[in-house]
Amino acid sequence: MPLTFALDPAVTPELRDGLVDLWTDVTNAGGAVGFVAPVTREAIRPELVKHFVAMSEGRARLLVGFDEEGQTAAAAFLTFNTHRLMTHWLWLYTVMVHPDHQGKGYGRDLLAAAADAARTLDGIEAIRLTCRGGLGLEHFYGSCGYKEVGRIPGAIRVAEGDDRDDIVMLLPLPLA
Repeated sequence: MPLTFALDPAVTPELRDGLVDLWTDVTNAGGAVGFVAPVTREAIRPELVKHFVAMSEGRARLLVGFDEEGQTAAAAFLTFNTHRLMTHWLWLYTVMVHPDHQGKGYGRDLLAAAADAARTLDGIEAIRLTCRGGLGLEHFYGSCGYKEVGRIPGAIRVAEGDDRDDIVMLLPLPLA
């Protein structure tokens, strides 16, 4: 069954807890979303609060995918640029699909929903994201229309002696 996506859903205690659980579960399953496993909910919570602050200040938007039971199954943050010469594109951060839903096409659905949401925002012509090398994520994003536009070798230190490339991807948003 497909996910139901909502842009800027009300941040209720249930959604907040669902996002913390999602982020924790994705990280602990090996997902590259800003942490290295093992991680606890308590470690995730302050980072989520930072995203909520950006949302309250109008600097970010939240996209959530809910499963058939209404549980938080996927999420991403669309974050605006504050530099006056770069306001025509936005960042896609913390792109997550719950491990229980992997392999169902929900990642593609999430990226398509993010592109659809970005197209509704005034002046946005592209989405930019970065991903951690060594996991093949650039191939997944590439299969969804993103193009690799930059790579910084060894910029991400996962652990001592385990440095990964920081890969920059771009999705132009042609007018529909």
